[in-house]
Parts: sequence; C-alpha cells; structure tokens
Amino acid sequence: MDIRVVTEGDDFASRLAQMFENVIHQGHGSLALVFLIGIIFGGIIQYTRVDKFEKIAGFAMLKDTIVPKMLFLTVGLTSIGLYFMIEAGWAHYHVKPVIWQGLLVGGTLFGISMAIMGKCPGTGPVSIAEGRIDVLVGAIGGLFGGLVFTVYYDDFFKPLMGESLGKLTLPEFFPGHEHLVVLIFGVVVSLIAILIPKIEMFDEADMKQLPDEQRPDMKQTKH
Repeated sequence: MDIRVVTEGDDFASRLAQMFENVIHQGHGSLALVFLIGIIFGGIIQYTRVDKFEKIAGFAMLKDTIVPKMLFLTVGLTSIGLYFMIEAGWAHYHVKPVIWQGLLVGGTLFGISMAIMGKCPGTGPVSIAEGRIDVLVGAIGGLFGGLVFTVYYDDFFKPLMGESLGKLTLPEFFPGHEHLVVLIFGVVVSLIAILIPKIEMFDEADMKQLPDEQRPDMKQTKH
C-alpha cells in the first residue's frame, strides 16, 4: 500500500517536506535510490579530488587539468547517453531559454566565485560534509544571493537579463540528422578529455601522502 503525503504551506518545514515529495513522485526512483546515487557521486568527487581547492584554483590558473578532463568526459558521455534515453522514453529534460545578458553576467559572477572559493555547486556540498567551514559560509552566501534574486527578480533582475531567444538545443539546428549530431558531439568532446594532458597541482597535505617518486616537489629537487 502506497502512502502519499501532500504537504501544504509556505513555511520552511513544509517547503522541505515538499522537496522530498517532489523527488519521490517524479518517477526517478525511491529516496533510497537517489541517496545511493548521491553517495556514488560523492565518492567519485573524492576519488578524483576535485573537491580540493587546488583543483579548481589550479584549473583557473591553467596549472591543473583534472577538472577539465573530468568535465569534458562527463559532458561527452552524458550527451550521448541522456539523448538516447530521452528518445527511448526513459528520461526527460527541461530546456532553459537562452538569455545572453543574463548568461554573461551570471557566468562572470559564477566564474569569479569559483576562482575565489575553489569550489563549484557540485563539489561544495562534499567539502561541507568534510567539515570545511569556509565553504559552508560561501554556501550560506549563495543561498542569501538566491533569496535576493528571487525577491527582486521582477523589479531589477528581469530587465537586466534582457530578451529571451527561446529554448534552443544543438540538434535542432540540424533537422533530420539529430542522432548523428549528438554522436559526433559526444565523441569529439570525449576525445578532447582524453587528449588533454594530465597536469596536477597538489597541496602540502596531499603530497605527504604520495610516494617520493610521485611527488612533484621531490622530482624537481632530484633534477
């Protein structure tokens, strides 16, 4: 017997309950499955160390390539997998409209914030779970920024964002060749990830855990 609880109200507790109900009834699986996927995602983040400040900051300074390698490979594989899952009716997505002014302003702020914090929305929660207070402060600031954006959206932010160009996707520009376009895009982006040279920047705590022959500072000393 399925028990469906529909929570009403705009207070914090009700909104939190509605969030879980939304996940449960969207057909993505049980909360246990979503939780398991989250654990796997967190494990991958920690294994690749992209939750480290040095990874994002090193990417911004072109001294570490782990983040772009991971991003390109993820985008390439996901583009192919998600597209054909949608075609088969196993998944769906919500295309957002293209608003150039909003994208430029938002992308600039997003990039500056990533360089300062050394985190992104995906790696931030992992760092918070590890006890990083600085990232927690940044997350609280992000929530406050979202609140300001929501409250003043109609009066200030909407005019600032400019005109919408509609909901566009890459396959739409090649009618009749959608499947081929997705395959080519996914393969090319995945190949870029493989061809990008592997360069890593380590902090002192990480280097202490590496064998001497793998430590960049020891290699430089030997030379």
